[in-house]
Amino acid sequence: MAQHIGIVACSAEGAALCYRTIAIEGAALVGRHDHPEVSLHNHSLAQYMHFIEKNDWVGVSELMLSSAEKLARAGADFLICPDNTIHQAFDLIEYRSPRPWLHIAGEVAREAQSRGYRQLGIMGTRYLMEGPVYPEKLERASLKYVVPDPQQRADINRIIMDELVNAQFTPESEARFREIIRSLAAKGCDAVVLGCTEIPLLITPQLSPLPTLDSTRLLARAAVLKAVS
Repeated sequence: MAQHIGIVACSAEGAALCYRTIAIEGAALVGRHDHPEVSLHNHSLAQYMHFIEKNDWVGVSELMLSSAEKLARAGADFLICPDNTIHQAFDLIEYRSPRPWLHIAGEVAREAQSRGYRQLGIMGTRYLMEGPVYPEKLERASLKYVVPDPQQRADINRIIMDELVNAQFTPESEARFREIIRSLAAKGCDAVVLGCTEIPLLITPQLSPLPTLDSTRLLARAAVLKAVS
């Protein structure tokens, strides 16, 4: 019997994409219309942002742990979080968690290694691009990385927080993201990490000037593989 996947959700759009991917990938691995059991718990994005904007990662960790405990009681065997930014609190919860986790940046690093990439551009919220989540995992995997410049980071963060989390996808924002990805390619990147769970809803592999590492779908696929292995 497949294991029960628990999703610790943050933003609705990213969590929905993760859930849909689990269902699609599950059908491909398990059988038509089939997928592992899934439970999802979501404190609101507003509650998370209350702590993130104050740089209070202990507060973020308590929300994540609250979801983890509810999911464990619901029967989840292991947990995933389809939100890159709040992984900055991961070390504060891992040892207290009632269930084991997959780490989103760890799955991205594994995929980058398997594809033979050497230097990755990192795109996400400003908290993610300026934080330790990806540098720690990529350095452990002997992968180099580049973050966009300050104005680009500001533009990316604004588009994510004002538009993408609200399911708004405009041609102007798509063009700006593609322009920034081209600049990362010019700096020697051979792939780009879509390190915000909503970015893949705006930038598809066909649109991107660089190969993409879609953190949301990579995490979901890893969860399915773990659940059915």
